[in-house]
Amino acid sequence: MQPNTSPKPAAEGGRLFSRGSYSEKLRISEILRKETVGGMLLVAAALIAIIWANSPLSDSYFALRDFEIGYEPWHLQLSLGAWAADGLLAVFFFLVGLELKREFVAGDLRNISKAIVPVAAAVGGVAVPAAIYAAINLGNPESLTGWAVPTATDIAFAVAVLAIIGSHLPSALRIFLLTLAVVDDLLAITIIAVFYTDELKITPLLLAVAGLAVYTFLAQKYRRFFGLKASAAWFILLPIGVVVWALVHSSGIHATVAGVLLGFAVPVIRSQASGGPEAGPGLSEIFEHRFRPISAGFAVPVFAFFSAGVAVGGWDGFMSSLTDPISLGIIAGLVLGKPIGILGTTWLLTKLTKARLDTSFKWIDLFGVAVLAGIGFTVSLLVADLSFGSGTIANDHAKVGILTASVVAALLAALVLTPRNRHYRAVEAEEDTDDDGDGIPDVYQQDRGTK
Repeated sequence: MQPNTSPKPAAEGGRLFSRGSYSEKLRISEILRKETVGGMLLVAAALIAIIWANSPLSDSYFALRDFEIGYEPWHLQLSLGAWAADGLLAVFFFLVGLELKREFVAGDLRNISKAIVPVAAAVGGVAVPAAIYAAINLGNPESLTGWAVPTATDIAFAVAVLAIIGSHLPSALRIFLLTLAVVDDLLAITIIAVFYTDELKITPLLLAVAGLAVYTFLAQKYRRFFGLKASAAWFILLPIGVVVWALVHSSGIHATVAGVLLGFAVPVIRSQASGGPEAGPGLSEIFEHRFRPISAGFAVPVFAFFSAGVAVGGWDGFMSSLTDPISLGIIAGLVLGKPIGILGTTWLLTKLTKARLDTSFKWIDLFGVAVLAGIGFTVSLLVADLSFGSGTIANDHAKVGILTASVVAALLAALVLTPRNRHYRAVEAEEDTDDDGDGIPDVYQQDRGTK
């Protein structure tokens, strides 16, 4: 079947993964380019950590990771590894909050008919891997605590792979992967908040809520001011955000939850005083531009460096780790559970509703992206630390499972998507035709004038 290049309405009903708006394609493409660079840095940081942790200098790596610094009376005397997991990842989840809110407030996914598919697919992609892991570890209560490890998709890692093997795939698939991963991260952080909070301290939590309320009021009331004055956001909003983060950390809830909540608090739409939605990007998008390089270029790679380092113990140790039900459950959950959950849920939607797959691509394309979603790295490593404790044998085996599954998922996705990428390369020139010279491909003429 040849791809259909005829114009479609932006909100075409009944179609799964329709082309969407041209403005949304440009915005998503910019995000994917930044995440691609971040993904490459992520992989490089992880490789350095693994090599260092298995070299004759391995003791120095673990000494650096476990070195403690901070102010103990505020419960902030943490190891460098913990600072990376609790502190730097909060920046990553702040962007998750920004992106998720923008998608549902001003993005293509503000339409329920479009939002339901990636949201449902993300739920399936979380539930099935968790069920597979639980089935494999059912007889061991201690290892069963890691049921949430294979539920997360690493967007930076997955996008970096997609940039290499799928540069000509339809933009709708890329948007689907990005949205799926964002919703996936939200589900993961909800799991962390609900299931990995051992002791809840009410006073710090109430203070955190009060601080969040102040932050929200300022961000909403003075959105134009913070958008125009970058220094004001750094000197006013950032300190309040840090206080909220510290209070959430003290309350017993994982501190990265604060990042998502702070992201949700930032307004998406420009105020009428600033010209309204048509006048340009809102504060959320402005913050996204400011913070994404920090997250992709520093925060996530540093976290990967401190979390990915595991002493494998040579080939024998590696093979021994793979026989552990923890590793087996994670590998099966990510490599098998993710595509089964994502593809199965999407297929059910086509059978139970009037939704149909867009004619511009085939189910094999969606299958390739679903396999790619089995790359679970950043959040999976975080959940493994929370499940088994840093430095334990169980955690080391979990890390081996995460790394192995991520590599296998990337290779399988390459086998599926590389031929499809060659297919779509043949039609890309027609997709980008601009006969009237207005700067917008003719296939997106329904979006002429989109801001």
